[in-house]
Amino acid sequence: MSSLADKRILLGISGGIAAYKSADLVRRLKERGAQVRVVMSAGAREFVQPLTFQALSGNPVHTDLLDPAAEAAMGHIELAKWANLILIAPASAQMMAKLACGMADDLLTTLCLASEAPVALAPAMNQAMWRHPATAANAKTLRDRGVQLWGPAAGSQACGDVGPGRMLEPADLALQTESQFGSSDCLRGKRVAITAGPTREALDPVRYLSNHSSGKMGFALAEAARKAGAEVTLIAGPVNLATPAHVKRVDVIDARDMRDAAERAADLCDIFISAAAVADFRPASVAEQKIKKREGCDESAITLVKNPDIVAGIATRSERRPFTVGFAAETQQVEQYAQSKLQRKNLDMIIANDVSGSETGFNSDRNAVTVIDRHGNTQLPEALKADLARQLIEIIAVKAQK
Repeated sequence: MSSLADKRILLGISGGIAAYKSADLVRRLKERGAQVRVVMSAGAREFVQPLTFQALSGNPVHTDLLDPAAEAAMGHIELAKWANLILIAPASAQMMAKLACGMADDLLTTLCLASEAPVALAPAMNQAMWRHPATAANAKTLRDRGVQLWGPAAGSQACGDVGPGRMLEPADLALQTESQFGSSDCLRGKRVAITAGPTREALDPVRYLSNHSSGKMGFALAEAARKAGAEVTLIAGPVNLATPAHVKRVDVIDARDMRDAAERAADLCDIFISAAAVADFRPASVAEQKIKKREGCDESAITLVKNPDIVAGIATRSERRPFTVGFAAETQQVEQYAQSKLQRKNLDMIIANDVSGSETGFNSDRNAVTVIDRHGNTQLPEALKADLARQLIEIIAVKAQK
């Protein structure tokens, strides 16, 4: 049975050409067993007629805040209490700005303020609008308040531009919605520690060595593990991501900070997942003052020393050793390198992914991975990281019990 069976999804539709995709989204949510009620903004009704969504959802479409007929049955407060999840798809730049400011000037924005249900947005707008500092600030404000942003994707847009701003496809949004209601309690009673994000290795007070890891995969794993019933400790490098609900977060900067936090967490956990992209090397010494350019000198040398191998240190413990999972982010010969790491570091499992492309891996909302252990390989096709995380947690839970 789908985890959306009998779940109540309030689908908000704001103005934008992507509103036509929302009809397919209603169909996919209904196929998974969800009850769907649709709320449309005035702008949305310029693109798609409410009758379309009424026919697909099997319920009247709500459009007006002050609707006497609605108030007599299911007014905006009742509708707000009805929802298990509010999903706004598409979420225009205007809708994001109104929600970030706490406005309640129509039915949809009022519902978001009046409901205690989680809120998720699927942004859809021109690439320049998405990149504008005002939109970026609004997105950060919303994330800080616990609003989830699913997407946007990058690609060709209706206006002819190419770039980030496309609404995620309905199939992806349906999977993302389903992942919010994972009914599995496969990690009930287990303690899980997860590392996520990059590390920063200081060169001087201004500069550092790092990598492109966004931490999205590790944070998605932390949320999926928590929903599977685990007590989760998330050890995060420098990232700009909101902490998943009911997850203990430990912030670190460099590899040695992360090692110390990981060792402490490993003493208490049943499963350790190393999803962080830890810098392999650090400068042998850190300058006390900013390193200055020298006139007439076009080259400079920095001596690097190895950082501790965090996951190998935990996997080779003789005592208090948790089930240990590593990640292999590679740009070539992905499975071969991953197999080598599995053996060399004494891991129970390794998750390999190709980070050479722009559509998956670092900084993307999507990924495709191969799960490798000593008994074989399992390929998980490209999907949203949240959906992949749910699948990975289920696999890890089964393997850790053997």
